[in-house]
Amino acid sequence: MLELLPLLLFAIICAFLMVGYPVALTLSGVSLLFAAIGAFAGVFDSAFIALIPNRIFGILVNPNLFAVPLFVFMGSMLEKSRIAEDLLKNMELVFGRLPGGLGIAVILVGMLLAASTGIVGATVVTMGILSLPTMLNAGYRPSLACGTLCATGTLGQIIPPSICLVLLGEVISNAYQQSQLNAGVFAPDFVSIGDLFAGAIIPGFLLVFSYGLYVFVVAIVRPDDAPSVKEVAADISAFELLKALFKGLLPPVLLMVAVLGSILLGIATPTEAASVGALGAMLLALSRGKLRLNIVHEVALETTRITSMVYLILVGATIFSSVFRGFGGEELIESLLFGLPGGVVTATVIVMLLIFLLGFILDFIEITFMVVPLVGPVLLTMGLDPIWLGVMIAINLQTSFLTPPFGFSLFYLRSVAPESVATSDIYKGVLPFVAIQLLLLLVLAFQPGLVTWLPSILN
Repeated sequence: MLELLPLLLFAIICAFLMVGYPVALTLSGVSLLFAAIGAFAGVFDSAFIALIPNRIFGILVNPNLFAVPLFVFMGSMLEKSRIAEDLLKNMELVFGRLPGGLGIAVILVGMLLAASTGIVGATVVTMGILSLPTMLNAGYRPSLACGTLCATGTLGQIIPPSICLVLLGEVISNAYQQSQLNAGVFAPDFVSIGDLFAGAIIPGFLLVFSYGLYVFVVAIVRPDDAPSVKEVAADISAFELLKALFKGLLPPVLLMVAVLGSILLGIATPTEAASVGALGAMLLALSRGKLRLNIVHEVALETTRITSMVYLILVGATIFSSVFRGFGGEELIESLLFGLPGGVVTATVIVMLLIFLLGFILDFIEITFMVVPLVGPVLLTMGLDPIWLGVMIAINLQTSFLTPPFGFSLFYLRSVAPESVATSDIYKGVLPFVAIQLLLLLVLAFQPGLVTWLPSILN
């Protein structure tokens, strides 16, 4: 019975989170309560508690995590200075006359916004406010419009540079080192955040291309579901269209390329590149006359709020993982996964299914810090590639956030959708995009080179 205490700890924490208690306080409070009871009963070594202050200090001085507030600042500046709104208007001019052109424009704008914010809720709400009325007024079927927006909003999980990949990269790197130490390798290899960015590029663009292709095919097969917006660009010359494309797409794309390219080419660390992105977002807002004191104030508050949340959850997750290990949870998970029939394939499927289900009740930050450190070292010890595993987890979480009836993305869009849009329209609309995501997971499972090829070239 005592060997099941780690699982009981995990189950009780999940139960409290489902009720609605704050994540960071639940992780730390329940874990410390279990530790106190275990120490009193003589089944928990208090030395694991003594290690916590040093681990928390290591988090606070970790230079890779300094990229988090800078990336959040960049995304929030692009969002609150309404650059995304201008971008959407210009993309409508360029793609409006194509079959499904408005939907394709929304996907492209959402891709850039998702990559810059990296926060699913912010992207879905922003795109829902900006784009949903436009798509409905253009005659789009509500289910298609809602599905497109929900799916586009979750792209922040996989399109680099994103907060999800920054945090996941740090955790995967630590898990990879731990797996090598467990295997007796005392000069371990390292996986950087830049490696995970590189591994996510091809799957991310495959996903964007698949979304756009689906909308285009729907517009061809059922033109009433996605009518072209002919009046938008009927009297505009080719030169004006190119000007709109240049003005709308080029500046934010150059910003993303500068940030991502400097990381992938080894010119800058993720933190240094994030500072370039934050400064670039301010200059972009300034060039369009939208850098005002009230906007800077709002962006600073939003950055402080999200960064504080991330670090507080990190502290709680550190306390949880220390107590979990103190009860022998690491050995329990290792024995469970290694004892499964089918070896690494079955273990990977079970872990992915667990992460998928937890995505219904936990955000990616909690799952990244709470679950991945526990299962990651075991799976990596079994021979999985760390970059492939990180990208698969990111896409898996993205799929979970999109899947009815509990996907976070659905609730975010419901909060800003007009009353004329039924919840069933949102659920029906996302199903084809969920199928696309599952198909991509399957393709990456059988063709891992789509993830590992680019990092191997850059290294």
